[in-house]
Amino acid sequence: MNSHLHRPHRPRTARPLRTRGFMLIEVLVAILIFSIGVLALVGLQASMTSAQSVAKSRADATYLANELIGVMWSDTSNLASYANCAGYARCKDWQDKIAASLPKGAGSVTVVNAATGEVSVTVQWTSSSDGEHQFTTTTFIRAS
Repeated sequence: MNSHLHRPHRPRTARPLRTRGFMLIEVLVAILIFSIGVLALVGLQASMTSAQSVAKSRADATYLANELIGVMWSDTSNLASYANCAGYARCKDWQDKIAASLPKGAGSVTVVNAATGEVSVTVQWTSSSDGEHQFTTTTFIRAS
């Protein structure tokens, strides 16, 4: 006996031609929307990583400038020597630290007025993602 003879017959419902394949289109649209969302998240992650890198460089530049000011406070008798960093070991060490910490980093010191102790410390660096940056701070260092 054939098994197909004992099954009850189900009538097929006829669908209009306009609705055929509509579910497939819905699935494709859903996949497209999901893919756009995933790409947006990947782009956001890349943007956040870049912003974090820039923020770290700015924080490092600020720290390094303030570090040298602290060194200068402990060495007030040689304040004029900081104007030429290449000739003064403490300042040269600071420049080497900048070069190691920041991309294409460099630092300079300007003794604006040795009599009043006014100094300006500048840290420069170049980031591959967003170009050149500079942090400058000016303070007064007076011998106690």
